[in-house]
Amino acid sequence: MTRTAEFPKLRRGLVAILRGLTPDQAVAVAGVIYEAGIEAIEVPLNSPEPFTSIAGIVQSLPASALIGAGTVLEATQVDSLAEVGGRLVVSPNIDAEVMAAAARHRMVTMPGVMSPTEAFKAMQLGASALKFFPASVLGVGGIAAMRAVLPKDTIVGAVGGVSDRDFASYRAAGVTAFGLGTSLFRPGMGVEEVAARARSAVAAWDEAFEGNSNAD
Repeated sequence: MTRTAEFPKLRRGLVAILRGLTPDQAVAVAGVIYEAGIEAIEVPLNSPEPFTSIAGIVQSLPASALIGAGTVLEATQVDSLAEVGGRLVVSPNIDAEVMAAAARHRMVTMPGVMSPTEAFKAMQLGASALKFFPASVLGVGGIAAMRAVLPKDTIVGAVGGVSDRDFASYRAAGVTAFGLGTSLFRPGMGVEEVAARARSAVAAWDEAFEGNSNAD
């Protein structure tokens, strides 16, 4: 089958998860996150008017930024994301129709998996990267055990209950990408606080990974 797009070579393997973001704050919040050094941003589709927020972010940031949606559960949502210029599809599960739609649009995909069976199915469906979710339940040991049987070039992300305090331990398990949610952004949080948290996450990444990109 047609594969989805390759995961781009980002300076840091960090994805900002802006659940609950509203269109009126989307551009400002995304702007400070990008300025801090986080180049990938997702707006979960259970946020208020998510496609409006995504459209505004896409228009406000450089084309090199990887912008998209999270909690993508249906193929029609992938089509709607393409219409507003989004390029990243993140899901809590692995769904063949969602993956096929993403492949048609040449989008980057990061489906959620929790077992070797799901991980290999996602790869067979052309996943750009794997989202081990919820990472806090799997733990470092669980992810390390599964990582050992995956192809070495597989990009493994940890999402769910992960913060910048966890980078070093998960890196040892072979994780090279992280989705940061409530540790980075919560609804009602001021732009300056988001900016400070983003800078802290970037500093922690640089310390743990010594400036290496997620693709290394």
